[in-house]
Amino acid sequence: MKSESKNQLAFNLEPSVRLEPSVRLERDPDERALRLRQVCHLTGLGRSMIYQMQAEGRFPQRIKLGERAVGWLESEVRDWLRISRRNQPL
Repeated sequence: MKSESKNQLAFNLEPSVRLEPSVRLERDPDERALRLRQVCHLTGLGRSMIYQMQAEGRFPQRIKLGERAVGWLESEVRDWLRISRRNQPL
């Protein structure tokens, strides 16, 4: 007898961009996905600025965590912060 639950959530940590099948992503098993509130706190940016910059390709892309949940990989957000600090004028 097969038992299935309707309330199971599937977590997908793959990027939202399509990659060639030959490209394999190696991720740290301890990688964290940050939710929007955490990204805002870490970067100092507001919600709409994050989404605008993401749409323009100037901020890391969000990933789908579930049917109605998204997040950003912490390592990508921290890398973006390091790069953006280097490019700021003194």
